[in-house]
Formats: sequence, C-alpha cells, structure tokens
Amino acid sequence: MKGNMYLGWSSDDRIREMGASGGAVTALLKFALEMKIVDAVLAVKKRNGNRYDGVLSLITDPDEVVESAGALYFAPVNMAKEVSKYLDGAKDLKLAVTCKPCDCRAIIELAKRGQINIANVILIGLNCTGTVLPAVARKMIKDEYHVIPEDVVGEDLDNGKLIITLADGTRKQRDLEELEEKGYGRRENCRRCAFNIPRMADLACGKWGSKGKKATFIEICSQKGSELMEQAIEAGGLVVETPDEEAIEDREKKDKQAVVLAQRWEQRDFDALRRLPNKDRLNYWLGYFNRCIKCFGCRDVCPLCYCQECYLDPARGFVQGGQTPPHVMFPLVRLAHVADSCVNCGQCQDACPMEIPLTRLYHMLNSELSYMFGYVPGMDVTEYPPLTTVTHEELHIEEVNAFKKNGELPIEKADALRQN
Repeated sequence: MKGNMYLGWSSDDRIREMGASGGAVTALLKFALEMKIVDAVLAVKKRNGNRYDGVLSLITDPDEVVESAGALYFAPVNMAKEVSKYLDGAKDLKLAVTCKPCDCRAIIELAKRGQINIANVILIGLNCTGTVLPAVARKMIKDEYHVIPEDVVGEDLDNGKLIITLADGTRKQRDLEELEEKGYGRRENCRRCAFNIPRMADLACGKWGSKGKKATFIEICSQKGSELMEQAIEAGGLVVETPDEEAIEDREKKDKQAVVLAQRWEQRDFDALRRLPNKDRLNYWLGYFNRCIKCFGCRDVCPLCYCQECYLDPARGFVQGGQTPPHVMFPLVRLAHVADSCVNCGQCQDACPMEIPLTRLYHMLNSELSYMFGYVPGMDVTEYPPLTTVTHEELHIEEVNAFKKNGELPIEKADALRQN
C-alpha cells in the first residue's frame, strides 16, 4: 500500500554482503527479472572494477544483477536519456530502473511528452544528496585524503561528511562544506538540489532511518511499487521489518538537513544574480554565451531534448552555421525549450567544454517559473507543465467545447488539433 515503510534486506547472503545497505534494491531487481515482471533491468556497474567509471548496463540475466550492487557516488550517469533510447525502439519492453531523484523526474517528464510508456517502467528510486565528477573525485582523494584513488572501495555522504573506505577497512572523512569551499565535493547542480528522497518513484530506497543496521529504508510510493514489494516479500527474496518512530524521524531529520544545505547553496548562487539590474544580469550571461563553440554537447546529453529535427541545426536556417560564438539565439532557444521541464540533472554543464554554468541559468529560471505557476517538473505524470497547455483561442472553436471548461489541454492533443 502506498505510504507503507519497511526496513528491508536481501535473504541471499551474497547479495546482502555486496549491497551498500543490505542489498534490498539488488534483491528486488533480481526478483523482478526472475518472475518476468520486467524484461530487463537498467542499472550502473563498475567498468572493470573501476568505481570512477560507472557504466549503464541493460541486464537480462538475474544472476548478473548482483554486479550492480553497491553505491557509486563518483560515477554520475545519464539514466533518463538511456531509458528513452531503449524504449524508443522497443515500446513493449518492460524495464526496472534504479534512479536518483533527478533521473526519476526526467523519466516522468519524458512520459508526459509521449516519449516513453511509463506503465512499462518500474522506478526504484535511490536517496541522493549528490554525486561527484570522477576527475574531481580522484584529485580530491589525492589532495585532501592523501590516499591513492584506486585504494578506495567505498564512499558515502552522511551527516555533512564525505566518507571514503579503503581496501584495508580504514575510513577517512572530511567536512563536505569545507571540501566544496575549496572547489571539491559534489557537482554544482547537486549542491542546490533539494530532492533527496525520490518519492516521485515507485519505491524510495536509502539508508536514512536504518540506524546503523545493514538494511534499506523503503517507502512505497505507488501501486506498482506496492505490488513488487508484496510479491518479493511473499516469495522470500526480501526480508523486512517495520521501522519504529525513531527510525522514521531520523530519516526525515536527515532529509531536512540536506534541504537546508541545498537552500544555502541556492541562496549563495542566485541571490547576487537576482539583485543585479536587468542590463548587468544580461551582460553577465552574454559573457558566458560568448564562450560557446556550438558543439551541441548540452543539447545532445539533455534527457529532455527529444526533437527528431532540432530547430538549432544549421540546415534549419534559424541560427547561421559556422559562427563561433553562435548568435545569442542559440543558447536562448535552448533555455526556452527546457525552462519549464529542467530537473537540474546537470548533464549539460558536465558536457560543456567551455565551462559555461548552464545549470545555474536553467535552474534559476526554472525556480522562477515554479514560483509563478506552482509547477515542479517531474513530480507527477498526470500534471502537465503550464507552458504546454493551450487556451480556447488557440484551438478550433468547434473542438473546444468537447474539452475541459478551464481551457487546458495536453500539448500532444493540441498539436493533433492544429494539424487538422
């Protein structure tokens, strides 16, 4: 039932040992494949055992799922982009997907736009307070922890500390805020993210609330999630107990602490910009736009960019080809296209070779739109963005009366009317 909470761990000793928090997520994925609830699992594996090189893997063999066990903070991946690729050519493929909150939100936004059938996807959400770019992680471990990066076998973010575990069992920790003041620590977008528990997924899983026990705190967030949990428990693949009030309160407390830290970073990054006069703010961003070499990296990695024929391609003639930097309309069109749907995943900024702070721009405008319209992207598949609805005047008058009196209509239906 939606809202139910469990502490869970795998009944398989090997999975329980390899998992970061008792292997509950791995056990659920393995069970879903064995029972043919899904056709495949999309999860992250270490490439050749390298925890700084996580790769997305489509897994169809239940025995291979264990290779994805464990947390990888130093290997951010573009989960939603891959989900759309796999489901684009195989509409009936059923997937179980492990995903951070931003991944979940992007997948939900894609579903609203008809890019995937959300009914065929089980979202197993993972608590997340941020990820670290691999190159930054390696340098940070050398400079701040004074160890060889290859000696690290585990990492964790907890109570404001970034903790690493070495092969000999030694644990070293540093204050997260101090690291980030030095330019280390989490990606910029992650620092501002206030979505830590992925309640928009079917299941929200994490260690918060486990109180030191090697177990996963699981919150059921949908009927799909409830059915998967019930079947896995009944089959004996997952062992569960009910968390006590102290565990539930501890989970909420840690979430609130992470939100407060995110709000401080947002205030630090945005307040000075918001106070600038309009002309100065424009010049600030124009200075960054002048760095652009029009490599299309930001567009190509964005999980919400899905047009088959991009308006910005030189052949379309909207932006002249061969110009560096391109006309200012190049970044402004990108901004307009993602402003209402950006989930702050940070993929665009990671891909930018010119170090333009794209997530700062998109997130700031998205925050303004959320405040204006009361809409937060990626939280509910049934709630459409305000800028993808149309009014009576935009539709054929004879068709309008057949729809809601408030005049709102999902964009795909509006497009169909416009083509008639």
